Amino acid sequence: MNLLIKATLEDAGARLDSFLARSIENTSRSAAQQLIDDGRVTLRGKAVKSSYKVAEDDEFSVELPEVVEDAGLEAQDIPLDVIYEDSDLIVVNKPKGLVVHPAPGHANGTLVNALMYHCGDSLSGVGGELRPGIVHRIDMETSGLLIAAKNDFAHRHLSDQLKDRSLSRVYETIVRGNIKDESGTIDAPIGRHPTDRKRMAVTQRNSRNAVTHYEVIARYDGYTHLRCRLETGRTHQIRVHLAHIGHPVLGDMVYGMKKPELGLDSQCLHARRIKFIHPRTEEHVELESDLPEYFTAVLEKLKAKSGY
Repeated sequence: MNLLIKATLEDAGARLDSFLARSIENTSRSAAQQLIDDGRVTLRGKAVKSSYKVAEDDEFSVELPEVVEDAGLEAQDIPLDVIYEDSDLIVVNKPKGLVVHPAPGHANGTLVNALMYHCGDSLSGVGGELRPGIVHRIDMETSGLLIAAKNDFAHRHLSDQLKDRSLSRVYETIVRGNIKDESGTIDAPIGRHPTDRKRMAVTQRNSRNAVTHYEVIARYDGYTHLRCRLETGRTHQIRVHLAHIGHPVLGDMVYGMKKPELGLDSQCLHARRIKFIHPRTEEHVELESDLPEYFTAVLEKLKAKSGY
């Protein structure tokens, strides 16, 4: 659903997130910020920031996500691989195939339902009713480390680290083809695909800046094992960026090959390492997870195929 919202003289000078919270029914300021962060709010065809000061006659296009009706959020006893936990936050190693939060087609059985069971009432509310505790997301078919906040103080502190890039996320992936350089940076804006709203694309239209750094870990016959560090956190960023340079993620049937490869029918992408400043103690925390079985199985196939 798309809305067009025009600012009046009375709105002039307000922050965009506050303006949207007042203008869209049943929308909190944090929910408005999420819409903006997701690139769903544009002005004259360009994405804008939450801090933008609204001017009279500004007309904003707002793409509202599909509503999850009767989500029935409930605690569910779903096993969690907990890497770290204290009274402020929890870091879990999400398996491939687990949806992070309720969405159309996935009202239950998500990581949020599992966190509600594990953490009880101690999850932050900053992310909204459908995303309690969720500070950042990873795709359903991406495995690896994810932080959830147990209170609003921790959530805001960690969200600020995402914005100022002091929270670091490192992924490992296998891509098709042999990347020429040993390391590099992909700096290309990402926005909604112009014709397929479920996909993202490198585009100048309705986009936000996106930067991914990569380095080669190993080379195989027709494939490359990469380490990727996110400087920004756009939807599907690593997958879109690597496809953009001609090296789509192995198994990615959305942005890469349209058929399974080496036994994979979903992306070979793992959130391997995360570094952040603890919101309460201000100590630096660095956590790492092992590569999952599906990933190591592919590496073994590639080693055998390449004669290693």
